[in-house]
Amino acid sequence: MNVSSVLRSGPLRAVVAAEVISTTGSQMTWVALPWFVLTTTGSATRMSFVVAAEVIGMGLLTIPGSRLLGRVGARRTMMICDATRAPLIALVPILHWSGGLSLGMLLAIAFAIGALTAPSFAAHKMILPELFGESEELVTEANALTQMATRASLLIGPVVAGVLIGFIGAPAVLLVDAASYVVSFLLVALLVPSRPPVEAPEEGRSVKVAVRFLIREPLLRIWGPALAIGDAAWTAFFIAVPVLVVARFESNPRVVGWLFASFGIGALLGNLISFRVARRIEGTQLIATFILGQALPLWLLTIQLPAAAYCAALAVSGIANGIVNPPLHATMTLRVPAALRPVVLPTMMLTWTILQPIGIFVAGPVLDAFGTEPVMVAFAVTQTLMMGLAALACLWVRPREAVTALATGSPSQ
Repeated sequence: MNVSSVLRSGPLRAVVAAEVISTTGSQMTWVALPWFVLTTTGSATRMSFVVAAEVIGMGLLTIPGSRLLGRVGARRTMMICDATRAPLIALVPILHWSGGLSLGMLLAIAFAIGALTAPSFAAHKMILPELFGESEELVTEANALTQMATRASLLIGPVVAGVLIGFIGAPAVLLVDAASYVVSFLLVALLVPSRPPVEAPEEGRSVKVAVRFLIREPLLRIWGPALAIGDAAWTAFFIAVPVLVVARFESNPRVVGWLFASFGIGALLGNLISFRVARRIEGTQLIATFILGQALPLWLLTIQLPAAAYCAALAVSGIANGIVNPPLHATMTLRVPAALRPVVLPTMMLTWTILQPIGIFVAGPVLDAFGTEPVMVAFAVTQTLMMGLAALACLWVRPREAVTALATGSPSQ
């Protein structure tokens, strides 16, 4: 199968369309929900608790979600998650307008939405090898296309949310997200063919086997914690953005949208570059070359600059992120045997979800007490250290594997 075949794939086009629509809605909610909590309660700590509830839901129900994924397959898992998240997110504005929305209820809804995110995320990764086989180049190209869809959503969603919040209010924006899940469900149900789930041996369904595999896998045992810690720093940054805008940019929700969208513009361009070079540059070489480019521009966020300068820094960071992410996700997926993916991929996400609440719970009180500066400094430091570690892992593991493959006469992964 060549590049044009990937582009002509009807099921992939349906997956990409579903990704654009549902993720655009999710990105609108990522702006609207924290903004809603912050402006109605005046508390960055309460805002951080709502975001943390979603992340905790991802963590606590990651393993049950992996059992669902292994039992029904990637396509049906995506459909179940979309069909359930639509009414859940719609509950927030409905209860708010009826006067029945308490903080406890909002935390419960956020928790439930988070519980459905882990299996949905893993299903989106697993469905690409189901459609295109085990070719690293083809899966990288398909990943680049789906991530271009996600990055387009990072561009569209926050900007539209910032505008709509000013016109119709944050609660109404959440209804748009609910509708996006309905459309995503229909696209996958009607246009993506059903595939039987990969049968894993009984011993391959346990978390113990997944943890043992991750500890022994030379690249993933470094990438897993490093990328999870780096993502925790990103979550703290996202929590800080509404506070930054309220404090420095006259509470203008459009600035929130443009800050998020700037990263999306850069990442979309980076995904396009990654798609074009996927067959010419080996994946880990591409990762090692560009991954620090995601971290270094973030140091500009530690000093007071105009909003346009922050947008430029995030755009440059986004370009590097967009180049790196497709080969990164393809490598992380394909290094796991197909029969183990339904349990290993969610277990990897479990590491991510364990660390996210730490950054969130620390960020909220720090923002209330000291403002955004300490959070921005910690963000830049953490990203630089973790992305540097991920780059070093590429430079250390791949040459050793190539030497081993040459010595044994077998191809390296």
